[in-house]
Amino acid sequence: MPTKPPIGRDTRLCMSLSGRPGNAGSRLHNYLYEALGLDFIYKSFSTRDLPAAVAGIRALDIRGSAISMPFKEAVIPLLDTLEPSALAIDSVNTIVNDDGHLTGYNTDYTACRQLIEASPADPAQPFILRGSGGMAKAVVAALRDAGFTQGTIVARNAVAGTALAERYGFSWASDVPVAGAPLLVNVTPLGMEGPDAQALAFPAEMIAAADVAFDVVAQPAQTPFILAALAAGKPVVSGAEVIVLQAVEQFVLYTGVRPSADLVIEAARFAHGDATAARLAATGL
Repeated sequence: MPTKPPIGRDTRLCMSLSGRPGNAGSRLHNYLYEALGLDFIYKSFSTRDLPAAVAGIRALDIRGSAISMPFKEAVIPLLDTLEPSALAIDSVNTIVNDDGHLTGYNTDYTACRQLIEASPADPAQPFILRGSGGMAKAVVAALRDAGFTQGTIVARNAVAGTALAERYGFSWASDVPVAGAPLLVNVTPLGMEGPDAQALAFPAEMIAAADVAFDVVAQPAQTPFILAALAAGKPVVSGAEVIVLQAVEQFVLYTGVRPSADLVIEAARFAHGDATAARLAATGL
């Protein structure tokens, strides 16, 4: 195994900005740096001053930053360039700093599409998706590009919800349709650590009747929605899986090194536990 250099003046810093920072991203990136002997270190942050935080990325030559809720759209005017993955959905989840030039990317889309296509979800069947923010754009675009043509975007914000639905050719509703759907997708904070930790994204009977459950919430990896689906014997896609795959793409952007699939699974086990590592291994991605 390569030896990671001790932290010094040449060590590159990568980071994340999130409304609710956690440890999983830091654990995964730092595990990979250590395993590959790379002179990098990763740290998570939150901020109440996004412009100042992004200016700090530029001024301090921080190599890159993950961007999570609620900053994925607000960060766009602060960047110099948008790569096509971010430009296509007006949402950024990754900043790469090349000598002070900040480029926005979106690796969420890539991860979500990979996981959707590896799941047993049938594109010929409808889906219901809750949410209308930056991450919802990535998931809805991935669903459309994976072949789904029937879907309902559920959002209390009628303006954001209808705009998202119309952009990708789906319908909008202010509340979850009673009939349910074979594929249920949660892209809201429901079930996330914090005030919504006990919230169930969909009614229990709807989850029991569905074919596949997909929750983008990564903290915790097993939300009430995911636990209810597993208890009902349903295939699931968890936010921890999304965050691992999108983080690997960020890792490649920051370092120029692509870790092996086996090493990714090891890092996923270290950062998110055995269940996430096992589901990633089962996808064959």
